[in-house]
Amino acid sequence: MHIKRLHRWNVTPKEAVQLQRKMASRIDAQVPLTCMELVAGADISYDLATQKTYATVLLFRLADDQVIETQDVILETKFPYVSGLLTFREAPALLKAFAKLKNTPDVVMIDGQGIAHPRRIGLASNVGLWLDLPTIGCAKSRLIGTFKAPAKQAGSLSPLMDKEEQVGYVVRTRENVNPVFVSVGHKIDLASAVRVVLACCRGYRIPEPTRLADIRVDELRRKAACEKQT
Repeated sequence: MHIKRLHRWNVTPKEAVQLQRKMASRIDAQVPLTCMELVAGADISYDLATQKTYATVLLFRLADDQVIETQDVILETKFPYVSGLLTFREAPALLKAFAKLKNTPDVVMIDGQGIAHPRRIGLASNVGLWLDLPTIGCAKSRLIGTFKAPAKQAGSLSPLMDKEEQVGYVVRTRENVNPVFVSVGHKIDLASAVRVVLACCRGYRIPEPTRLADIRVDELRRKAACEKQT
């Protein structure tokens, strides 16, 4: 995949906040999704001992539940851990993995926040802008907002609100398990984002594309740690 460079990553936390505020105005959260045959799942893992970032991107074909392509990247972690600025730690490795893809996904699902972020630009939104593709944030935990718990049945929804603004949905993907937090990344509307998440569920709490990416990236990190010890 060809990815257009939008800004540099070698910035201070103060400069990162300024970049977020500038980039947030470019996000399009109003586009209905028309195709979701190929869904990219993306996830990150860290090795705190070596300060390495591990990224995995895979392409999940909804028609037959097959993973048709997987790309991995290992990079040195350069940006400090700052709440609300995790994009600047994680996105460089993810984007390098996306750049290695031979096929282009119809929609991208990232284990992280989209516009459900204090400055309305979490990892999924920033990566979506770089990719210029429909992108969804599907996080395991809440960063901001308030909500009422959705009903216990799978498919139940509850609005995620930040004051008077809806920034996502809290989605029950499996009966009687904790929900996930779905928000628009870029080039998709919220209804379409929820539809993709639910279409990708295969009996687990986490949608299959990001669940498989999570498993693979953890295996990648553990393998590298074992190789270092031998």
